[in-house]
Amino acid sequence: MAKTVLITGASSGIGEETVKALLGVGHTVYAGARRVDRMKGLSGAGAHLMTLDVVTDDASITTAVQTILREAGRIDVLINNAGYGSYGALEDVPPEEARRQFDVNIFGLARLTRLVLPTMRTQRSGRIVNVSSIGGKFGEPFGSWYHATKFAVEGLSDSLHVELHPFGIDVVVIQPRSTHSEWSTIAHESLLKYSGNGPYREGASSHAKMMELGHQGSIPAAPSVVARTIVQAKRPKNPLCNGRIGPNHAFHSPRSF
Repeated sequence: MAKTVLITGASSGIGEETVKALLGVGHTVYAGARRVDRMKGLSGAGAHLMTLDVVTDDASITTAVQTILREAGRIDVLINNAGYGSYGALEDVPPEEARRQFDVNIFGLARLTRLVLPTMRTQRSGRIVNVSSIGGKFGEPFGSWYHATKFAVEGLSDSLHVELHPFGIDVVVIQPRSTHSEWSTIAHESLLKYSGNGPYREGASSHAKMMELGHQGSIPAAPSVVARTIVQAKRPKNPLCNGRIGPNHAFHSPRSF
């Protein structure tokens, strides 16, 4: 059955490919991003484009939810995909950048989730899909703030899953491994920006080189692989066990939205 889906971070990478995959199986998709101009191709494919800034513009997310409810009458699925990776030694990263990392990756996710929950509770159905990372399971040098945000997504999702189960609302966590996207470029550049010239420069330079090599060739997954996983994410067999799709993007007998 066709669903009404809202997805953030839809202007590139995993978000863009997920919109295409959702449209391909007949869903109504509202694609949100800060830069609508980068989503013109998605409009041609049938997506409804929305200006959506989950961090600095609360009005944009309120307007987005209200618009969807006015036009579609319901919201069946929220995909929290917006996020980025900022790297650098804990000592080097400015507090304002650390806060921004949390604002984008966790507080923005929470803001939008809170706005769609009243509708989903009334419907007695819905699905929240939080795009986390394998970085939500372990840390690495120079990624302390990024990994902290993804650990936070994991904990928030676990708690939310139990809270929402009585209302028929699923919470699914997607944990991609390395993926071809703008994420790697941003993480690489921020690492050298914050720690490339100070006391951590030797380790930062080495890690940046490793990151660069690790995001080339056939090692990273294509964003379309993660997109298919999101579309086919199934309800967990144990209703009190949070649904997780791990780094291999593999699962059995998937049940689509």
